[in-house]
Amino acid sequence: MRTNILFILAVLLVLSCSNSNAGKGKSSDTAVEDPVIGLYGLEVVAEYPHDVTSYTQGLFFQDGQMYESTGLNGKSTFRKVDMATGKPLYRLDFDEKYFIEGSVIFGDNLYVLTWDTNMAFVYDAKTFSYKYAYNYPREGWGITTDGNSLIASDGSSFLYFMDADMKLEKKIQVTVDSKPLRWLNELEYIDGKIWANVYTYDEIVIIDPSNGKVEGVIDCRGLLPDELRTYDTDVLNGIAYNPEDGKIYLTGKNWPKLYEVKLVEKK
Repeated sequence: MRTNILFILAVLLVLSCSNSNAGKGKSSDTAVEDPVIGLYGLEVVAEYPHDVTSYTQGLFFQDGQMYESTGLNGKSTFRKVDMATGKPLYRLDFDEKYFIEGSVIFGDNLYVLTWDTNMAFVYDAKTFSYKYAYNYPREGWGITTDGNSLIASDGSSFLYFMDADMKLEKKIQVTVDSKPLRWLNELEYIDGKIWANVYTYDEIVIIDPSNGKVEGVIDCRGLLPDELRTYDTDVLNGIAYNPEDGKIYLTGKNWPKLYEVKLVEKK
């Protein structure tokens, strides 16, 4: 059974305190150090409409413009989004055999992953005209870029760094207190760190890309109020960072709202 990340951190902290108190006055080779992981909540700065039919898989900014890729067979799209209305200014629809996942612009290309058909599509980043496709060796989940490499997830505890031709450069395992963290989904590169949605959880983890260690956990519970949830409302998924003004936006699959947020450190 999967366990809430915040619960794991709480248990680790209790164990750490218990070990340190039990060994007062004595040295111990088995003492557990407190996990140095930041815990954060959210402050909602502003909210915007979000297309409730959008099963959000990828969300990002390029040159001040928001883009979104959405999933489900027969409903998968890539969109240039009008934030004021939540409606697409441009929309690319995919064949029903494709379940679209993450997307990102890197260099002159727009990359769009598919979930389970082992395909990655490449389009011109300015015109969105189709260029070519790659045979993708893993399930497609999330994808982002640090400006030097593509960085992708596949639902496992690993992140994959690739060049512009999607050739693997390296992979890292994401861990919490040396334990692998699975279900990494949508990704965003923010101020030198990788933010990742953890599929089915209302938490986002902040990852050090040099070693895969989780440095922070963001508690997003309650971001979408209960009164806005319907039968079709799905999980938190979608992180977008606008480098032009430093603003961060979150949404979810079939959510009616997109939120601009700020982190609030938990005491």
